[in-house]
Amino acid sequence: MTVQNMPPLSGGTPQIAFDRHELSVILSVYGRMVAAGEWRDYGMSFLRDVAIFSVFRRAAEYPIYRIEKRPALRNRQGMYSVIGMDGRILKRGHDLAQVLQVLERKLIRPID
Repeated sequence: MTVQNMPPLSGGTPQIAFDRHELSVILSVYGRMVAAGEWRDYGMSFLRDVAIFSVFRRAAEYPIYRIEKRPALRNRQGMYSVIGMDGRILKRGHDLAQVLQVLERKLIRPID
C-alpha cells in the first residue's frame, strides 16, 4: 500500500490523493449503489493531510457518506474511514475494501 502525493498546486505543500487501485475499489461500490438507486453523485477533495470521496443522494446537498484516506493514521487505527452524514465514523481500518463493506449492507434487502 503506497501513499500517493499529488504535486503541490501552490504554496509548496503536497496533497494526499487516492491511487488507481483505491479509486477502482471505491468506484466499484459507488457503481453498485448507483445501480440500486441509493446514490446519485460524488465529489472528491484532495487536501494536505486527507483525501475525501464524498457521496451524495442528490446533487447539491450535504454528503451522506465520506470515504477518507488519512496517511497520518496508517500506523494507528488505519488510514481509511467511512464517515456518516452526522459525522460519526462508521468503520475504520487498514484495508479499504473491508472498510467499504459497511456501505454495502444497504444493498442487502430481504426478499418478500
